[in-house]
Amino acid sequence: MTSVHSTAIVDRAAELGDGVAIGPYSVVGPDVRLGAGTRVASHVVIEGHAEIGERCEIHPFANLGAPPQHAAHKGEPTRLVVGARNIIR
Repeated sequence: MTSVHSTAIVDRAAELGDGVAIGPYSVVGPDVRLGAGTRVASHVVIEGHAEIGERCEIHPFANLGAPPQHAAHKGEPTRLVVGARNIIR
């Protein structure tokens, strides 16, 4: 069963797998796909075109899927793909 805390903001277009848990004050954008069993802690932002695999753990204050903070990035489209069973702190 998917669980989204009442203070989390999850776009209706985001795809949440079975058993996903999203903690307080987290934000999940419209082009995000979270695999089954993934746990998103409090205060996490996942935006842009991002795909997170099954059974991942994303800890507080992580920001995933945003454009790169690199001088060579000129605004071209980006995509984040994270495999299954990863821990992100």
